Amino acid sequence: MQPLSALSRAVAAGLRAIFCDIDDTLTTRGRLGAAAYGALWRLREAGLSVVPVTGRPAGWADPIARLWPVAGVVAENGAVAFWLDERGAMCRWYARSPKEMKADQARLLETAFRLVREHPPCRIAADQPFRISDVAIDFAEEVGPLGLDVAEKLRERFVEVGAKAKVSSIHVNAWFGEFDKGTACERFARERLGLALDGGAAAYVGDSPNDEPLFARFALSFGVANIARFAGRLVHEPTYVAARDGGEGFCEIADQILALRAEPAAGRPTRAKRSPAGRRRAAP
Repeated sequence: MQPLSALSRAVAAGLRAIFCDIDDTLTTRGRLGAAAYGALWRLREAGLSVVPVTGRPAGWADPIARLWPVAGVVAENGAVAFWLDERGAMCRWYARSPKEMKADQARLLETAFRLVREHPPCRIAADQPFRISDVAIDFAEEVGPLGLDVAEKLRERFVEVGAKAKVSSIHVNAWFGEFDKGTACERFARERLGLALDGGAAAYVGDSPNDEPLFARFALSFGVANIARFAGRLVHEPTYVAARDGGEGFCEIADQILALRAEPAAGRPTRAKRSPAGRRRAAP
């Protein structure tokens, strides 16, 4: 992982889209701050498409897609995507049929309830009623925070029953199906934005192990500083890392990208400005 100062103007100038996690990447201590929300607007106004990619439920994705300055939202670790069309109507696609996902979710909930009984004070996440595909066990949002060793044990138990499972900064998410954040971002980028993830036109910003499929797929990726707590647990790390945590780190990344894009290209002559007296002087 390199510091943000190593990011070049050429790389920043080639960006057309930024995909990003929400919890502990856009947010700080569970809150979306004014500065981070403002950074989303500034990126949009600079012509960049922003797409939040989250383990949070599909029920959260609808209002985010409607109300935030974003091009769309990927939710439940790739199970579903939401976006508004040109008329402002909500559109969505699913990684599998909703009926199949709900049936598998009911099966997996039996395992989840058993695990929370075995590992108190873990519990089913408060946002579980709004999910359509996965199950989420809370180990650091409204309980604990408990150690990552506990989260890893829960993840392993889900894998033992044939599920996919990932550890986020607050939950252990598990689901049945051959999809994850990476496959969903690849599809959204291709179908909605006309981009490939390995060409440098799209970047990803994240903070935890469930972002690892994105660090692996994107040619360009960023981590906020709190990713350091997962040191040694990631095979695929982000290309660059911010100096600050959470939303402040996201702002730092956005500021660096926008500042570099505003710089004149190497070799391009600076435009001259006229002084009040009519004389020409070099632009600062």
